[in-house]
Amino acid sequence: MRNKLFVLWMLLSLLFTPAVALSDCLNLGQANNYYIQGAHAIIFYYGMRPLARVEIPNCNLYRDSTIRLTTNYTCDNDKIMIDGEQCSIGTVSSAATNPMY
Repeated sequence: MRNKLFVLWMLLSLLFTPAVALSDCLNLGQANNYYIQGAHAIIFYYGMRPLARVEIPNCNLYRDSTIRLTTNYTCDNDKIMIDGEQCSIGTVSSAATNPMY
């Protein structure tokens, strides 16, 4: 009975907090290149291989923007420096799970 309650609790917590349960965290510190995609997204690369797509909804990106990570291991809602301004990351999507690049 205890195991069934635990499984039910896990399913309910996933249902009511999907953003927390399904958020991506990636080691973007290994990226050696990036591409600015539109005004609010960056694709990070390791060599020629895409690592992740990072969406920054509250800051504008330009072709010549300078990007600096504040931490190597980056998750949703972390901070990133764009043109000297600290911005919040909306979502981090792995290239392995979201092949949209």
